[in-house]
Amino acid sequence: MNHDFRFFCKLFLSTFSLSAFTFGGGYVIIPLMRKKFVEQYNWISEEEMLDFTAISQSTPGAMAVNASLLVGYRLAGFFGAFVTLVATVLPPLLILSVVALFYQAFQDNRLVNLVLKGMGAGVAAVIADVVVTMARDVVSARNLFQIAVMLLTFVAVFVFEVNAILVVLVCAAVGILYALLLKGRKRGQEH
Repeated sequence: MNHDFRFFCKLFLSTFSLSAFTFGGGYVIIPLMRKKFVEQYNWISEEEMLDFTAISQSTPGAMAVNASLLVGYRLAGFFGAFVTLVATVLPPLLILSVVALFYQAFQDNRLVNLVLKGMGAGVAAVIADVVVTMARDVVSARNLFQIAVMLLTFVAVFVFEVNAILVVLVCAAVGILYALLLKGRKRGQEH
């Protein structure tokens, strides 16, 4: 991939626009990143985007920032990660600075409150789209282990209300054990 000035401008502007026009956090920006970087530009694969999403969810910090850092690093190393970091953080920083200046005027404005409620409904729809898309990808891979983990995680969080942090830690441990088991089987087959 050509990493000239135009590439970095395109990377910056793409990430900046995603961050500037996305309300609702990481679960909203991830599908938009997927559409932009996987489907539109073909810069990363669907599998890489799923991996980046999983890593972004399980690492400390804002999910959108983590995902953009991973995409930037994958595309252009440390400088790419820096470009996507700045492009992701700059819009919320500017927007929050402006909102802070006018907070008193907006605080009791009925129209602003209605707009925020409408945005909440939009965020819920986008999150539902992410869940369906990612579940479809897991099911289409036909890996019974991944399907079982997905279903058990859903049941643990939504039915039994297990803390999400505990679920992430358990899934990480189970995933590591599963990877080690697969690695051991491959070694056994090679000998």
